[in-house]
Amino acid sequence: VARYGEFVLLKPSFNLQNALLWTAPFALLVVGGAVLVFLVRNRRRTHAAALSDAEEAELQKILRSGPRDS
Repeated sequence: VARYGEFVLLKPSFNLQNALLWTAPFALLVVGGAVLVFLVRNRRRTHAAALSDAEEAELQKILRSGPRDS
């Protein structure tokens, strides 16, 4: 401990000098969760694009024609 500090202990005490040691795992979880939420929202936003007028007309045409027999 005298040479390397409390970072080498299995259970270091909580004080201002090693606060980063105690808070880093929680901070990484929060940042990772925020990145995950951002990526999921961004993916939904790009996949939920509206149909163009031509695509909407084609869809309506298909829906009106009803089921086809194979």
